[in-house]
Amino acid sequence: MTLRNQVLVWGGLLLLAIALLWVFRPILLPFVVGMTLAYLLNPLVNLLQKIKIPRSFGSALVLVLVIAVISGLVLMLVPLVSSQVAGLVLRLPAYIGDLQHLVQDFAPQLNEWLGPERAAQLEASLADMIGTGIELAGTVAAQVAQSGFGVLNTLVVLFITPVVAFYLLLDWDGMVTRVDTLLPRQHRDEIHGVLGQIDRAMAGWLRGQGSVIVVLCVYYCTALWMVGLDFGIAIGLIGGILSFVPYVGFLIGFALSMTIALVQFWPDMWVQLIIVLGIYIVGQFLEGNILVPNLVGQSININPVWLMFALFAFGLLFGFVGLLLAVPLTAIAAC
Repeated sequence: MTLRNQVLVWGGLLLLAIALLWVFRPILLPFVVGMTLAYLLNPLVNLLQKIKIPRSFGSALVLVLVIAVISGLVLMLVPLVSSQVAGLVLRLPAYIGDLQHLVQDFAPQLNEWLGPERAAQLEASLADMIGTGIELAGTVAAQVAQSGFGVLNTLVVLFITPVVAFYLLLDWDGMVTRVDTLLPRQHRDEIHGVLGQIDRAMAGWLRGQGSVIVVLCVYYCTALWMVGLDFGIAIGLIGGILSFVPYVGFLIGFALSMTIALVQFWPDMWVQLIIVLGIYIVGQFLEGNILVPNLVGQSININPVWLMFALFAFGLLFGFVGLLLAVPLTAIAAC
């Protein structure tokens, strides 16, 4: 096959894959989550199989244990977290409004320090930023209230995902063998090498980044709660979970924390503001210099800007399913 024909074939397959993702995106979520779960748990099932435990029993055992752990965490954390997140979403416009009033009360001192003209420019800029924040908060609150999976879709994801994961785990070796038979013999070794790079990149990123998210969630939630910040647990979870997008989790958590701390502890807020600032400086240092280098390493050697672009682009095109597929597809492209 000539190079031109190879380009046409692979380009056509890529367009076909994108079209299929677009058409079937409303029903893909349980299958994508199930595939991800099976991919992550397959090494454990293989380990059980090496000690003479049948694969069917090992797959069921691993899934049951994982579901039990997740269910226990959900039952313990969801009541607290859901009330905090709902309260934060409802209270956020009021916090931003209170911040606007504080800026207006501070206006005479701004006039004295900066002069009337520059103070007016600063107030106008802050008013525009606060107005944008109020509008964004209202939009987010409306979408949170109106969106979500819905009861039916949630039940579908909860029940279909473990079934998909179980059957994929059960037949994982068979699927790998069948795919291997489809590879052209003259390029099989080269393709095996590329697939091995993709596998190492994906495994390292998924497991490493998952560990980073857990550690950051625990750190931010505990630290903000100890400071006494309102909705500190919700803000810590938001910042920790969004940390898989470079700098986005840090910036959102920092902005929310500083805004609420300023309003909550006014006028004697300087100590708390410095503590909150220190929490995020330490968190960013831990993430950038300890957690990511040791847990994620160079699993996916991609510039963070391109990774953010991939996450936002796939999220825009395919929603939550796109966010799940962005990193794997980016890793494949990089390899």
